[in-house]
Amino acid sequence: MQRHRGAIQAIQWAVVGAYALLLVVPVFLPLPPAGASIVDDLRLFAQFVFWGLWWPFVILSVMLVGRAWCGVFCPEGALTEFASRHGLGRSIPRWLRWGGWPVLAFIATTVYGQLISVYDHPRAALLILGGSTIAAVAVGYVYGQGKRVWCRYLCPVSGVFALLAQLSPLHFRADEAAWRGYRGPMPRVDCAPLLNLRQLDGASACHACGRCSGHRGAIALAARSPNAEILALDSRSEVSASLLLFGLLGVAVGAFQWSASPWFVALRQAAAQWLVARDAFALLDDDAPWWLLTHEPAANDVFSWLDGLLILGYIGGYALLAGGLAWLALRAAQGLLGTVGWRRLAMALVPLAGIGLFLGLSMTTVTHLRAEGVALGWVRPVRIALLALALGWSLWLAWRLVRRSAAAGPRQAAALALCAVPMSMTAAIWAQLLFVW
Repeated sequence: MQRHRGAIQAIQWAVVGAYALLLVVPVFLPLPPAGASIVDDLRLFAQFVFWGLWWPFVILSVMLVGRAWCGVFCPEGALTEFASRHGLGRSIPRWLRWGGWPVLAFIATTVYGQLISVYDHPRAALLILGGSTIAAVAVGYVYGQGKRVWCRYLCPVSGVFALLAQLSPLHFRADEAAWRGYRGPMPRVDCAPLLNLRQLDGASACHACGRCSGHRGAIALAARSPNAEILALDSRSEVSASLLLFGLLGVAVGAFQWSASPWFVALRQAAAQWLVARDAFALLDDDAPWWLLTHEPAANDVFSWLDGLLILGYIGGYALLAGGLAWLALRAAQGLLGTVGWRRLAMALVPLAGIGLFLGLSMTTVTHLRAEGVALGWVRPVRIALLALALGWSLWLAWRLVRRSAAAGPRQAAALALCAVPMSMTAAIWAQLLFVW
């Protein structure tokens, strides 16, 4: 990778071009006519490629090969680094380094995307993703010098990728003994995400760009167990654990399920009837601008103010319920174990969260293929297998973590049962969404 930087940069700019085409061109295309397909309608094709292929398999790639997407393919990463190389080069302020920005950005973009139906309408996708790209370029232009300040501190999916990359069986690793024993020339390494290369021992923060490969004869791509990083004895940040519980298992799952939920439909009907009975019609109006709530009359897709409030309430309520229950269960497990904290126990949920995210995003893939008349009899068993794999993997990781405690056997068993509470709840919700609703 180090020897072929030119080819990698060419790939990055090709991805930037494809990204721009998929985001911008569909905005100017008419609605697909009746009977249109992804083969003969460019707007449907772009929607399928972007939401049905691009994002689900980006998530899968992070779990399989770490953050190579970030280092080699990501258009925002390439653009923010390019801007940084030609920008002001100012130092990074303390407020920008706050670790909570990726959590807030992920929650905000996920919820906002649901309010304006980002998966369904091109201008909504352009607003959110194009806005993110403009922000990435602006941050790159102002801060750093050839670095990816946006990716390190502000990117909405950076925290998510850092969690999922823990499962990667490949990572770049620094050998401390080789580092200390190196006596050759001291080449400069351009680490765009600003990592301490001497302590490089995991895939969470590394963008796997390969620029540091061979540095001081100490850094190389290495294979490892996909469980190694989660089972490592280092501490885990409260920010990462909170993103996992309240973001991936809370907000993300709520965002995937509200539109298919009969509970949401019943809640909406009850709220509308209550308003009508009191002659309060303001919330039933559907005059919100498209950039605030979905307003696509030509596509027969318009949200009222009530719809917007209920979507916010449903996603927020589910996130608080699921995340809060998981937090309470893990804190109780920590109380039983003593020496294993809830933040470390939370990491056992990463396989379930990652595979769940892939299943949720791939629902768009399945919807498009079904509309094309593709035979999908294999989808149900594959989904069952993936969900079972995720649940079993997370339970096994929890058991390995629990076993590291010095607590007595009954307390360990009780702690494992508590860890299984959020896992069972999440698996049940996914089963209901994929196989019942």
